[in-house]
Amino acid sequence: MRRRIDQKTKPPGSLGILEDIAFQIASIQNTLEPVLTAPAIVVFAGDHGATSAGISSYPKEVTHQMVLNFLAGGAAINVFCSTNGIDLSVVDSGVDFEFPAEAALVDAKIARSTRNYLEEPAMTGEQLQDCLEAGDRVVAELDRGGTNIVGFGDMGIGNTASASLILSAVCGIGIERCTGRGAGADEAQLARKTALLAQARARHPGPMSALGALETFGGFEIAQMTGAMLAAHRRNMVVLVDGFISTAAWLVARAVEPSISSHALFSHLSDERGHRLMLEYLGARPILRLSMRLGEGTGCAMVYPLIRCAVAFLNEMASFDSAGVSGPAG
Repeated sequence: MRRRIDQKTKPPGSLGILEDIAFQIASIQNTLEPVLTAPAIVVFAGDHGATSAGISSYPKEVTHQMVLNFLAGGAAINVFCSTNGIDLSVVDSGVDFEFPAEAALVDAKIARSTRNYLEEPAMTGEQLQDCLEAGDRVVAELDRGGTNIVGFGDMGIGNTASASLILSAVCGIGIERCTGRGAGADEAQLARKTALLAQARARHPGPMSALGALETFGGFEIAQMTGAMLAAHRRNMVVLVDGFISTAAWLVARAVEPSISSHALFSHLSDERGHRLMLEYLGARPILRLSMRLGEGTGCAMVYPLIRCAVAFLNEMASFDSAGVSGPAG
């Protein structure tokens, strides 16, 4: 594969990260001629019990309002998926709202919000297992439809707080370094958020296993995303990781199954404070740096055209021999 890439009509390495992407996808598919079929992005949505304590600058009602916006086609992720020919699915993992029965929504609701981790673990062990299994079912359905590349996004007021706590607990980093502005907290709101998360960490001060941190601090949407990522790896799909929240899910998934790393492309570096720390811990290289921090899987949708280009040059670009072009001397 490396020789095939280097024999294209270009100086070796001159397509930069695109060459690495092509090599990785060809390796995942174990072929010299990889293909991308039925690209999909799944947005998992859930509410967080700790929002009642004021960890976010937005009210929890925004979660279900944004899900309705997704279903109406009005969000950024809808626009980017439509522009790039990507199928979009939205999953109710645990939103505190009853959606209309006819809504084009995947119903995987575990409960109407997690519990408040300032008082008790966010979910039970049984609920965590249910989430992992639900994520598996979502990906199994995509697999039946021929999808071999899938991106994961999120919606949930308060979920940057959960991701910060997971980062702190799993990686042993002080919560102050892990906590950012989320949906746009001002200085006073950020200080309150940080203080509340410090209280949550004080209840569980030591290092935690990844699954333990997910059960204690996570959201149903993060847990289902974790299960979906593991399922995508088992089905040999290319996995596109979005920003801070989906990387938190990946952090847990990698702890469960380390070999999953071979299947991940990290779409971008989020402006959310803890994301750089996560990527450094994982040894992961983001493809884009656009100062985005929206979530929803938007980074996955934005990077997909570049991934298509990487596969296209591998399959369609002439080699020195086929084009009659002289290659590098020696």
